[in-house]
Amino acid sequence: MRKAVDYTLYLVTDRELLASGTLEAAVESAIRGGCTVVQIREKTASSREFFEQACRIKAITDAHGIPLIVNDRADIALAVRVDGLHIGQSDLPLAVARRLVCDMLVGVSVANLDEALIAKEGGADYLGVGAMFPTDTKKDTRSVSVDELARIKRETGLPIVAIGGINERTLPMLAGIGIDGIAVVSAILSQPDMAASATSLKTSFLSGARHHNA
Repeated sequence: MRKAVDYTLYLVTDRELLASGTLEAAVESAIRGGCTVVQIREKTASSREFFEQACRIKAITDAHGIPLIVNDRADIALAVRVDGLHIGQSDLPLAVARRLVCDMLVGVSVANLDEALIAKEGGADYLGVGAMFPTDTKKDTRSVSVDELARIKRETGLPIVAIGGINERTLPMLAGIGIDGIAVVSAILSQPDMAASATSLKTSFLSGARHHNA
């Protein structure tokens, strides 16, 4: 049985955006600041590099009791024995990914209600919805409207994590929708004090975006 996950502050890694230090130190700081999930994303690393990096990160997330999710690579997820796999629309089909990773969490990136309903039907455990706002980490994606995000949450009933350009400035636009979490990259990794940035984002989210408007 898959364990319940607190998706409140979902860190997605990107070594190229690190303000300083190592990815391991950044993940440690983010968790210290209140990060509740870590997804390791390595688009340019070799399989060996990805595996070794994931092993190092898993030692940190395990020590803090935080779920670790691997982006895209079912083989790495299985090899490192992480908690979950996250796939996009151009990655392995959900049915195939589920067959491979069995009882691991499987999250799916979606950009509209149709994709969200298909993912729900296919057995996704949670959805990453975005990109919500323009972002340098995903230059080729169009933005999802806040209304569409609300529809996806309402009609799927799945845990929803909003992603894409989320920071202290854009976070208030998500208030009242009742989503389960926010996924961030540069809003933590590119900041001089990553722990403080994580704490601030989490506090802002919990005071606004998670709660439904009356």
